[in-house]
Amino acid sequence: MPTYNKLVRDKIPQIIENTGKKFSTEILNDQDYIKYLKEKSYEELDEYCAAESSEEAVEELADLLEIIQALSKHHGSSIEEVESVRKEKAEKRGGFEEKIFLIEVED
Repeated sequence: MPTYNKLVRDKIPQIIENTGKKFSTEILNDQDYIKYLKEKSYEELDEYCAAESSEEAVEELADLLEIIQALSKHHGSSIEEVESVRKEKAEKRGGFEEKIFLIEVED
């Protein structure tokens, strides 16, 4: 039986059960939940970076957004508040639309 030891979406156990396969899970405490949620964010970012089409990229971005939503909730916030902070930062510092690559700054 393959060992995964990773955080999965809430309906994955039901999906596995529907295939007739046996599996084991556990409910994480808050400390481990955040640890594995952070690990999952790296996994999804790697998958986004490896995406070979825009369709795949959007799928992985959706997974990253799901993780950001879970993390924001854990920190007593919401995706809407994260978006508000993003907009504030974009107003003050700009976004990344102009594709500016900083080479160096003189001391």
